[in-house]
Amino acid sequence: MKPRVLSGMQPSGRLHLGNLSGALSNWTKLQDTYEGYFFVADWHALSTNYAEPTQIKTLTREMVIDWLSAGLDPSKATIFIQSDLPDHAVLHVLLSMITPIPWLERIPTYKEQQTQLEDRDLSTYGFLGYPILQTADVLMYNADFVPVGIDQAPHVELTRAIARRFNSLYKPIFKEPQTLLTEVPKLPGTDGRKMSKSYNNAIYLSDSEETLREKLRTMVTDPARKRRTDPGDPDICPVFDLHKVYSDTPVIEQVNAECRTAKIGCIDCKRFLANALVTQLNPAWEKGRAIRKSPTMVDDVLQEGAKRARVTASATMQEVRDAIGI
Repeated sequence: MKPRVLSGMQPSGRLHLGNLSGALSNWTKLQDTYEGYFFVADWHALSTNYAEPTQIKTLTREMVIDWLSAGLDPSKATIFIQSDLPDHAVLHVLLSMITPIPWLERIPTYKEQQTQLEDRDLSTYGFLGYPILQTADVLMYNADFVPVGIDQAPHVELTRAIARRFNSLYKPIFKEPQTLLTEVPKLPGTDGRKMSKSYNNAIYLSDSEETLREKLRTMVTDPARKRRTDPGDPDICPVFDLHKVYSDTPVIEQVNAECRTAKIGCIDCKRFLANALVTQLNPAWEKGRAIRKSPTMVDDVLQEGAKRARVTASATMQEVRDAIGI
């Protein structure tokens, strides 16, 4: 049997290039060598967006279209919505009974997000306890690996600790999942800051070619290069950072050399990048258009995914109830 991998994504907005490079491209590779479970974490979205939940359903559908367009294959992986399986909530409740509060307060992102999202009241159990819900998501399917960036590794360690505590208190039924560290490139947005929906600087997977080229046309570059004849420094240019992720080696080498000698200008450099991105995204754009023409495809994928996930979840919950004795 293939080792099992599980990961989820919150439906908090349209997916951009950072999501593609940081998670989605990795998922499409993992589905060939692992038994993959990939889910829409809509309950997790409520932990920070509980006051404005109206867009979650729409964003869920758009996100799944992006997943399928990028190559996530429902014939290879199980794709489902978290809230379609109430067993996740039941296991979350049971695990919350045995999880010490200091374990949750030590999670680095707990205080970080409170600082970053000062405009929201995050003094809720849902926000404090969402790592337990993440743990339930993982242990429900006894995942062998959880693919995460280095900033999320503490969450996997918490999952391992809760699994050990449950196994020692009741019965050893849970695996301790391993962290599958993924290299997450830090993609700059059009303003040079980290690409983010909240900064309004993102290039989205659903952007048209025209929109993509226009966003790149106005993207910031080396601030010292004010005239076409000024030599540039690719090492401090956000456009070159994107080249290193999306362009072929010959183009990267050409831009690196000719920018420094002012043989090419920023407009040329951005055009090369736009061409590379269009080439890579064209298959996803075509697939996305086909999916949107099929009114039932997304629903069919999610229903079948929930059906497959439910078989595993039900078996796990039966073991949990037997172990606890309720």
